[in-house]
Amino acid sequence: MPIEIKMPALSPTMEEGTLAKWLVKEGDTVKSGDLMAEIETDKATMEFEAVDEGVISKILIAEGTDNVKVGTVIATLTAEGEDADAPASAPKAEAPAPKADAKAEPEPKPASEAASAAPAPTPAKADGAKADGAKADGERVKASPLARRIAAEKGVELSALSGSGPNGRIVKADVEGAKAGAAPVAKTEAAAAPIAEAASVPAAAAKPAAIPDIPHEAAKLSNVRKVIARRLTESKQTVPHIYLTVDIRLDAMLKLRADLNAALEPRGVKLSVNDLLIKALAVSLMRVPKCNVMFTGDQLITFQRADISVAVSAPSGLITPIITHADTKAISAISTEMKDLAGRAREQKLKPEEYQGGTASLSNMGMFGIKQFEAVINPPQGMIMAVGAGEKRPYIIDDALGVATVMSATGSFDHRAIDGADGAELMQAFKALVEAPLAMVA
Repeated sequence: MPIEIKMPALSPTMEEGTLAKWLVKEGDTVKSGDLMAEIETDKATMEFEAVDEGVISKILIAEGTDNVKVGTVIATLTAEGEDADAPASAPKAEAPAPKADAKAEPEPKPASEAASAAPAPTPAKADGAKADGAKADGERVKASPLARRIAAEKGVELSALSGSGPNGRIVKADVEGAKAGAAPVAKTEAAAAPIAEAASVPAAAAKPAAIPDIPHEAAKLSNVRKVIARRLTESKQTVPHIYLTVDIRLDAMLKLRADLNAALEPRGVKLSVNDLLIKALAVSLMRVPKCNVMFTGDQLITFQRADISVAVSAPSGLITPIITHADTKAISAISTEMKDLAGRAREQKLKPEEYQGGTASLSNMGMFGIKQFEAVINPPQGMIMAVGAGEKRPYIIDDALGVATVMSATGSFDHRAIDGADGAELMQAFKALVEAPLAMVA
């Protein structure tokens, strides 16, 4: 029997990906640990390693193919001692792939895909054959976070459904067509899940726009850009944003940065203003814990540390690598880690755990000369801090008009979880730390 090489799940929320590039060809010999392909997930391009040894007998999915579901057979491997010609016909006789296609045809696409403009699905069949993820007594039900949330709202018992998603996973379409049951499902897990998995764009937003008769170029959307579109649409549609802006004098922070850089020069460390702002936001969140929270629908989660997601512009789109324990790390450690994360983010080489999570976000557009802006919250986080450029402005210093380097910072807060007064307290704490930064290093 040939060995099936299947599309891997390279992150906890990955349900499909793009087979960006094959690093082997038919007839190549591979061993465990050899790089076989580059897979584009919703946030990064990751390398896929061989597990078994043998000869690549057949490549079934061409490079550049989008929306390849996790578990799909993408190639076959001939083990040592097998006839190299035998696997060529084996994939055609496989049962799993046709079953998946046959089940997928009458059902709408799962929530991890772009939009669901198809009609509502028919109710789940009680007498149908169970998929690979069928539930045994005591076994955890396999369901997407969005499916769990819809089930909780409709009072549907997930254990009574058969899933049409990858590996029998219950997805949005399965729940929407089911009738309410006696026991509703807890909401917490669904509501707290990252929006990249839970979101689906409304049908109206998914309709292609009419392209005017003007010379143009059309570029196919990458998985990253699709996910960004889904996340931002969901955030603005479902999260009530409240915006609070303060003007902050930067002169003391700029002096501290110069002094620290002089001391750190022998170690090859050079701090940026952004490094100090990451630290200031993290410390502020610990001083005002009511803003270091996550709203889950029926719970408010308050975090015991500050992990700061930092917006980085990459060729494929925005990505937010995370500085964990930012409230307790030295600024020099934050600087070194941020440079490494930003560099690998631009190369799409981040690991999932390096960009998934975070308790709050920081977005800095000062380097572009942007004076002030309002950032979109990155659910399920409760807030994001947007900072603009530091510039010379007229400023009242000791009751006299003077000139100071001033920056405008705007906090976007999830008003379901954070009251305006609490958001204002965080902005006050952030301003105080930036204007008297020795408190961050003391």
